[in-house]
Parts: sequence; C-alpha cells; structure tokens
Amino acid sequence: MAGLSFDVLRVGKKYKLINLGDTYEFEIERILTNGDFKVKDLHTLERYLLKDTIKFGRGKDFEIREL
Repeated sequence: MAGLSFDVLRVGKKYKLINLGDTYEFEIERILTNGDFKVKDLHTLERYLLKDTIKFGRGKDFEIREL
C-alpha cells in the first residue's frame, strides 16, 4: 500500500484515492466515530462514505494522496 494512511486524513483537506482502477477526488467533511469518513466528491459534489469506495477490497493499485 502506497500513499497516506487513513489515520492522517483530516477534515477540510482534499485527497485523491485510486483503487481497483477507479479514481476518486474528494474532500473530507466529517470523521465518524466508527472510523469512517463522510466525504464530498470534488467533481460531482455527491456525498458518500469513504468505506463505500473500498467495500469490494483493496487492489494492488490502492493509494491515497493529498491534492
């Protein structure tokens, strides 16, 4: 696994996540008590949980970077 750990993600910061060939660019809105994050997509403005992006597993290309 390359890039950042989930432990260093911060509210208000923008990140890029790559997993299983899909790319997500988002801003962290809230850190939830269960260890998940509520995020807002930077392109579509859709809101979702970060764990929804990795619910099918982490691919060999899994990476989180700050924008």
